This record gives sequence, C-alpha cells and structure tokens, in this order.
Amino acid sequence: MASKRAKPGVSIVAQETPPEALSDAERRALRAGCDRALFGHGLRSPADMLAELATLGPDELATDMYGDGGSVAVLEDEVRALLGKPAAAFMPSGTMIQQIALRIHADRRNRRVVAFHPTCHLEIHEDKAYQRLHGLIGRPVGDGRSLLTLADLEAVREPLAALLIELPQREIGGRLPAWEDLVAQVAWARDRGAAVHLDGARLWECGPFYGRPLSEIAGLFDTVYVSFYKGLGGTAGGMLLGDEDIVAEARDWRHRHGGTLFNLWPYAAAGLAGLRLRLPRMGAYVEHARAIADALSRIEGVEVVPDPPQTPMMQIHLRTTPAAVIAGARRLASEERLWTFGGSRPADTSGYRWVELYVGDATLAITTQEVSGAIRALLPA
Repeated sequence: MASKRAKPGVSIVAQETPPEALSDAERRALRAGCDRALFGHGLRSPADMLAELATLGPDELATDMYGDGGSVAVLEDEVRALLGKPAAAFMPSGTMIQQIALRIHADRRNRRVVAFHPTCHLEIHEDKAYQRLHGLIGRPVGDGRSLLTLADLEAVREPLAALLIELPQREIGGRLPAWEDLVAQVAWARDRGAAVHLDGARLWECGPFYGRPLSEIAGLFDTVYVSFYKGLGGTAGGMLLGDEDIVAEARDWRHRHGGTLFNLWPYAAAGLAGLRLRLPRMGAYVEHARAIADALSRIEGVEVVPDPPQTPMMQIHLRTTPAAVIAGARRLASEERLWTFGGSRPADTSGYRWVELYVGDATLAITTQEVSGAIRALLPA
C-alpha cells in the first residue's frame, strides 16, 4: 500500500486564511455544541482553567505587584531550578521575550544580524517587529522545509549577533535535530562570537526525544524562552532565562514594552498549575502521538510528517479537497460532537491538504481507532 501513496514533504504554514475554511461564527457555533476535541487539551472553559488553580497551595496562589513576588516569583524559581539557569523573568508575551533577548545580545556585541530558520516565529508571525522596533537584521538560513544544518550555517559569512534555534520546529511538523547536530550548531555560533538563543516555546515536549534532562538541553544556550500556554495549557505568558545580568536588563526592556503589568499573577499561577499537571504527561502524549501516526499510516491517502512523530505534534497530509475537509469537520461536530479542524492548508504535493494535530489531554481520551475514523471523515467520499 505504501508504494501507492504520494510522499508529501513538510509544508510551511501560510499566513493567509485558507480557502473554504469555516467562518469564525460557524466555528464558534460548532465548537459550542461539542463535548470532545481531537487535539490539545480540549475545549476548556474559564471554569475549567480556574479549577486547575485549586491544585496550588495558598503561598503559590498569591498576588504579585508589577511582576515581583506572589505566584510570579514561585514560577520563576521553579522553572529556573528546572532548567538550571541563574535567573528568570516572567513576561506576558513570547513575542516580547524573544525580541528583548535578541536586542540585548545585539547591543552587547555591537552587531545587528540575527540568524534563524526561515520559518522562525519572529520572521513569519510578528510583522517584522524585530526590525521595526529594535533595528535588527534577520538572516534566514537553510531550507524552509527541512531542519537547519551545520552546512547551512557554514555558508553564512557575516558576523552574527545571535543564532536563534527553535526546539522543536513547529512549522515543519515538530521536528528536532539529533543531539550531536544541535551541539555542533551551538559550537559553531559560539566560535564566531555570537550568542545562542533558544526559542523553547515547546521545550517541554523535547525531553522524550532526547532522553535528557531539560536542564541539559537548556544548558546549551545563553538565553532560553519557554511558553506556558501551549503544551502546558496555561492562559498566557512565558519566561526568559539566562545569566543574572541579562535577565536584569530584560526586566528593564519588559517595562519599556509595557509588559510589567500591575498584576501578572493570574497568568503565572495558570502556568505553574499547567507545568505541574502536564509536564509529567509529556511522555504519554508522545506515545499516543506515535500510536496515532502508526494507525493513520495504514489509511490510503494519508501521510504523517514526520513519521514517526518526534514530539506530541505532527502534520497530517490528506489526499482530499478543502470542501471535503470542511464537510467532514461539520459532520463530526454536529453528529458526534467531536471538534476537529476549522480548515486545512495546501500541501506541497498537488491534490493534498494538511492539518496539524497536537496530542494533549483531550487526545489521550480518544482512541487511535476514533482518531483514524475522524481523519477518514475528512477524505472525499
């Protein structure tokens, strides 16, 4: 059967709205009628999120003032120890965090060029804020459909302020480089006087693949960004970790960006609860993702990228049409009360569409057979 299927490659996320996607109004209406979701941590209500805060003790669920004390300090201390970094600062936005980190590295080296993969979040999702707000010059390196390689970096001839590495690379299916390749890329940057920054928004998902403590992964980098609302299911916010002088300067930049809110504790408390609830489940998420991928690989006209998944996320490439995906999603939501996808995107291979599946709490409650049935529903009749 495998020889009959096309072999779609990794597809890069396009920023425009895909054709024949559900309207926002219909999406909301269908989701409201569902009691299950195929992906992530499900259709959680504000009440569900607030209930998670009840897992925290009274000293952990406490107010801060302008980012000092309370739940913010508890979360900063816990993550700093977990990742083995001297200092940490919580901020309300990952976009803010990464621009600040790169600005600091650039100023300290009197260089303006930052190298990153072509699908870097700063490049494709932030309206060139690194350039417009901080005067940095982005240098995309490598093939947008493949992992960054040492050979790609060796082709860069200009001095760099920093090299940004994303782990895992979300836009190409949640892929991760081999440990030896990662170490070599970091060494290449350091040998040339560049800082090395980790876009670790989903760093929590990397442990099962590398089989190493998260502190060992984070230890490769000068600065590390982690998110609390993606894989961990918090409400918003992230953290910058690094040496004490860098984080102290970052706190000044947080204020300049308007990120030192009067109270940050609701975001930090949700992140703390999510960290404790879901970090121990990452191995189970990855195991279920691989079982799902194995089941999907038996369906004609379906490909998983990468196969097997390296993290709890994957791209599912379907030999289908936009209309068939929407029709299947509507039927699953209306008849089975299962929320799947609000649309699909064109794959590199003609006649294929793709969707992203992230395995979380909601997905764990759905068997591989049910997932296979839901994906079959997105194919043409």
